[in-house]
Amino acid sequence: MLSKVDELRHRHDNVVFEPERAALFVLDMQEYFLAESSHAFIPSAPAILPGVQALVSTFGAYQRPVIFTCHENTPDDARQMRRWWRDLITPGSREAGLVKGFDATLGKVIHKTQYDAFYETELEAALLADGVSQVVITGVMTHLCCETTARSAFMRGFEVFFCVDGTATYNEEFHQATILNLAHGFAVPVLVDEVLAGFKDHTE
Repeated sequence: MLSKVDELRHRHDNVVFEPERAALFVLDMQEYFLAESSHAFIPSAPAILPGVQALVSTFGAYQRPVIFTCHENTPDDARQMRRWWRDLITPGSREAGLVKGFDATLGKVIHKTQYDAFYETELEAALLADGVSQVVITGVMTHLCCETTARSAFMRGFEVFFCVDGTATYNEEFHQATILNLAHGFAVPVLVDEVLAGFKDHTE
């Protein structure tokens, strides 16, 4: 998939990953999307878990910010989400919790009500307080919350790195369309291993 955006990707070789300026986003890795018993289960999501977990561990080990988001809605804050999906992830429910395997103590959990993790949350203030100017995006779904948050981060002045193999959605077409669109105007597509290597290169 990277080969399809290779030309666009290398147009931005001047945007270099620098761990000391970066924060990791782990978007909506909740039971609602990752439990096989859920009607919203994303079949490809379990495949990205090991890579995302490795990123969480590495960012944590280097004391870099990790942001876990959990999407939750009430009838009062859902807005178009309720009309569009006819379903809500209820705050406090089992489905709303992070999937097992993540150590939330390594980061900060932010609850959001819309696709955009910046919308009416403390996210931007938290990043600026930590001196963050780069964000690495992982999680679900590629073409909804991940893409919307990537665009929002760019518009706020952050350099955005979007993990091709650290995000997942329901089909390859959605995934590929997001990578192509973001590579053109909003984010540098990267592999998990490239981000991990960035930490190693930084310490050598």
